[in-house]
Amino acid sequence: MAVILITGGARSGKSKRAETRTRAFPGQPVYVATAEAQDGEMEARIAKHRARRGTDWIEREVPLDLAAALVASDGGGARLVDCLTLWLSNLMHAGRDWEREVDALAATLSNLKSPVVLVTNEVGLGIVPDNALARSFRDAAGIMNQLVAAAADEVEFVVAGLPMKLK
Repeated sequence: MAVILITGGARSGKSKRAETRTRAFPGQPVYVATAEAQDGEMEARIAKHRARRGTDWIEREVPLDLAAALVASDGGGARLVDCLTLWLSNLMHAGRDWEREVDALAATLSNLKSPVVLVTNEVGLGIVPDNALARSFRDAAGIMNQLVAAAADEVEFVVAGLPMKLK
């Protein structure tokens, strides 16, 4: 079993790298999508990802209950979670206790049998946001990424499509 976290900036090549890593494991891969198509732009992004992946993936849409979805899908092919940052945004928007949910995810990762590859954005590398909500999200994402990275067997940082192994 392997837990692999792939992080980086927007449009850095994280998802493509994660798809490659997930396909390297035996069995039919499972794509665990956390995004919700709430507007035309997001619909287009989702369609682009689907077209690139092809039709050999099992797809699961999981905007909130990620730990439970990973447990339910355990024992089959490798799972690709894309992405933790959107999942965190969904949790915060829904008024859920994101800290409890992230702790539960980190604990779940150590008990899985099938591999899981998780994608997240590194949002703390830019300027300090000018509003409290954005600062709160940036801080929460940093905490989440640290906890998941600690639970992961491998961590990669992707820049310009090039992966750098961190752990």
